[in-house]
Amino acid sequence: METPALQSEQQRPRQTLASNGSVAPLDEIQGSPSPYHRVDDGDSKDGETSRYSILDLPEDILRHIHSLMPMDAAARAACISHAFLSSWRCYPKLILSWQMLCSKALAVTPDIEELTLKLYKKYKFPCSILSDGARKSIRSLQLDSCVLRPTPELGPLRSLTRLRLRSVCITGDELECLLSNSLALEHLDLNNCNEIIILKIPSVLQRLSYMEVFGCLNLRVVENKAPSLTSFTLTGEVPELSFGEASQMMKVLGLHRANVVYYARAKLPSIMPNLETLDLSSSTEVDTPMLPTKFLNLKHLAIQISVETFSPSYDYFSLASFLDACPSLETWNLDVYPEDMEHESIFGGASHLRQLPEFRHNHLKSVEIMGFSSAKCLVELTCYIVKSAVSLERLTLDTLHGGGRCSGQDDNGPFCWSYSKAVVEEASRGVAAIREYIKEKVPPTVKLIVHEPCPRCHATAVDYDR
Repeated sequence: METPALQSEQQRPRQTLASNGSVAPLDEIQGSPSPYHRVDDGDSKDGETSRYSILDLPEDILRHIHSLMPMDAAARAACISHAFLSSWRCYPKLILSWQMLCSKALAVTPDIEELTLKLYKKYKFPCSILSDGARKSIRSLQLDSCVLRPTPELGPLRSLTRLRLRSVCITGDELECLLSNSLALEHLDLNNCNEIIILKIPSVLQRLSYMEVFGCLNLRVVENKAPSLTSFTLTGEVPELSFGEASQMMKVLGLHRANVVYYARAKLPSIMPNLETLDLSSSTEVDTPMLPTKFLNLKHLAIQISVETFSPSYDYFSLASFLDACPSLETWNLDVYPEDMEHESIFGGASHLRQLPEFRHNHLKSVEIMGFSSAKCLVELTCYIVKSAVSLERLTLDTLHGGGRCSGQDDNGPFCWSYSKAVVEEASRGVAAIREYIKEKVPPTVKLIVHEPCPRCHATAVDYDR
């Protein structure tokens, strides 16, 4: 912590901290008593009145006070006070915006630990600002909306454990160069970095355990050789995924793309046998196959299927395959969208419910279905879960897909989120399906929670065609 983190090229008038915490010109407060500049009552020596100021406090207390200031105020204080300048050299965290950089020359302290730059998409990040000392000390680097062209001359970032790039122009080769110089990296987050086509994670990243990739539109290949990667989340269509030896170590996986539910059930048990948490989101889907392969260690499962999938061809009852495949499952969240529901309603035709062979699941404790409707296949799935999950403690069925809800008591208070008439009507049919086909099957040891349309905010008349 040897040089200022931010230096102004313009000279400022001499200033000091006013009693209200703001920065004021020195001549406005000089000569007037304040908490920062006081005169002792009657305590003098050799006829001289003693004075003391906040700057006479011990260095550790002064640094603590400085660290509590907003960054702009901390920087201004460092510009006008030698004591605060010394403290500024120890300021561990910088968050700078494009507007701030427009009027200031940037230098990063040798002992900086966290640096966040929110820039302009055409701004080229000057790697030269990372001095030798900063490269040794910086632990967290976040860049938003800029151009980053690292070269081998940048040198190693020996302490960097967390890297987040958001809307940054950087190629796959350039990123690989940066990663190869960040041997301590543990957490990598890439968001909307659209120049990356092939993402290669080098094997030298022995400590990398978490990686998230979101919205990198041109990404076609993810090739991981980091052996300790245990948590990976990918949002987007990436045709080729390779995890190397980390696939056997993977504990948490999130995949958000088309037909991912089918892919997960058909392929992942053999690729990632030690998964404990699986989060899947799909916009289009085909029926989930019933297969002998299993996720023996999976404890938490979340599946989100969006509105595009709602067609009569998709069978939600096929998701029962996951119950059979996950003997250690403890929580299951299923998120579906009831808008424009085209599935056969339990009230629309034959009310006979399909059955699967007798099955006993001993660990499932909590199930939540968001967007529950009267779709016959969804009712069948819920009945199967209730019958098979002998350890079930809580079943939550939300017919309106979450959202804000009012208290139901205060006529002047906030209203529930609004929904279309079709959605509210289908939610009411979902409530009727719960009462007729599910409620009586729920054991008394299970807490059944039903979120239904609000009589105050969603009042509507529904004619059940039975």
